[in-house]
Amino acid sequence: MTPILAAPATASAPSAPEPSYANRSANAVSDSAPRVEWNWPLASFEVTRPFVAPSHEYAAGHRGVDLRALADNTVLAPADGRVAFVGHVVDRAIITIDHGGGLVTTLEPVASDLSAGTDVARQEAVGELAVGGHADQGDLHVGVRLHGHYINPAVLVGEVPLAVLLPCC
Repeated sequence: MTPILAAPATASAPSAPEPSYANRSANAVSDSAPRVEWNWPLASFEVTRPFVAPSHEYAAGHRGVDLRALADNTVLAPADGRVAFVGHVVDRAIITIDHGGGLVTTLEPVASDLSAGTDVARQEAVGELAVGGHADQGDLHVGVRLHGHYINPAVLVGEVPLAVLLPCC
């Protein structure tokens, strides 16, 4: 069953992935970088497509989470930061927010009147859900990079369970 959230979860964001891509999991983080209060960028949503870690840096995967807006199409800043990019890339309206400490969030498709260099506060409206991109219509794709490597956004709100190894054979 797909989780439905009525309000954005919040948590302190852990930080930096291990240096080697092959040796880190999609959820691997360390405590070396600053912590950031991070929320989901929609007030009410359901997850329509989860993060799927690629087996290596250039392999197939889903480097983000797709969220279906359930009520309001207002897109919120997931954390304090500065708008790094607003514009179109191919057929998608994108907004990218740099939160400092190597943490960057990209939201698409989002129509925004903001411009690069604008400071935004956590949960401040940054635009409206638009159409285009690879996600289904009505879905917001949330991608998060930490020091240039994509991580599962759910890690930032404490929603990724720890792996449990089971005996085999």
